[in-house]
Amino acid sequence: MCKLCWSSLLIACLAVGAMAYKFIIAGETLTAEDGRQQLLLEPGERDLVLTEMRMFLTSVQEIIHAANENDAEKIVKAARTVGRAAQQAVPGSLMKKLPLEFKQLGFDTHAKFDQIALDAEQFGDTAVSLKQLATLMQNCVGCHAGYRIDAIQFSK
Repeated sequence: MCKLCWSSLLIACLAVGAMAYKFIIAGETLTAEDGRQQLLLEPGERDLVLTEMRMFLTSVQEIIHAANENDAEKIVKAARTVGRAAQQAVPGSLMKKLPLEFKQLGFDTHAKFDQIALDAEQFGDTAVSLKQLATLMQNCVGCHAGYRIDAIQFSK
């Protein structure tokens, strides 16, 4: 009986480990013709990710504009809009499709926006905000250089 229990436990642990690897680390990617990792998402999932990216871009533009006006309060507002609080709406079904590196870039980008907001709020130095934004933009460039997001095409 004990051997059966241990065998069952081992099989269950291996299954959980395999699912965790697939859900947390690997994601569901292919290599695209252009050499980037291709993320194949449902049309609604693709729209969600692209909407988030457009929100990032809007915040970047607002931060640059606010820095040019030396307005730290506007920087705080623009950066907080896409900070960590904004990432709560991502469904688990989408998260399992994304590779770990993509998720790490996304989490880090949200965190960097939060840091820009916090530092602008505490110190009010818009020049520092621009330097932080330049660092944050490396995430955007790296993501777009390494990944492309395509919708799954359903046959009719």
